[in-house]
Amino acid sequence: MENTEKLKNSKEVIVYIAERFPLCFTLEGEAKPLKIGIFQDLAERLSDDEKVSKTQLRAALRQYTSSWRYLHGVKLGAERVDLDGNTCGELEAEHVEHAKTALAESKARVQARRKEQADKNREERAAKVKSKAPRKPKTDSKPNVDSKPKTAKPAVVETRELKSDEIVLGKDINVNMGQGNMAATIVEINKDDVRVRLANGLQMVVKAEHLRV
Repeated sequence: MENTEKLKNSKEVIVYIAERFPLCFTLEGEAKPLKIGIFQDLAERLSDDEKVSKTQLRAALRQYTSSWRYLHGVKLGAERVDLDGNTCGELEAEHVEHAKTALAESKARVQARRKEQADKNREERAAKVKSKAPRKPKTDSKPNVDSKPKTAKPAVVETRELKSDEIVLGKDINVNMGQGNMAATIVEINKDDVRVRLANGLQMVVKAEHLRV
């Protein structure tokens, strides 16, 4: 028994009519310009076909003729074809110009969407990095009126090596890098090796002996 299950979308309809009329429709490469009034021919040829409706045919034709590969095929010197592949005259200049405009507008829309998505992804990455950065401690901004102004001297931060029971996940520590300490957070512990995440989001594995608090 022949399968008469309805086609679900325009993509399936295009595949179906390309199988039925291979000299007119194609699924790969540059498409041939279609005869003016091809919809009526399709509707008549498939009037008894229960797999596809006129509404589906109209939507599928609209999608097929707005595709980039079809618009690329609408060019000077190209000839239109009917359902059986017979030529139906050359394209007119106004139709070629319309296809060029439609193709340029379609490509511009795609490029704009890609740029918008790229900007969105970049903003999301920047927000993640910012959220991982350590917060600066609050300082008392109230001036000391009893003391004379003094030249500010860089504060010397004294650190000590972490004890074994102080090495725990999520703990904020400093990593001794030789020339100074870098703020970090413990994210993984594997015996003497400890993975930490630096303020800039980068992760590194260091020995426990390099951890300070």
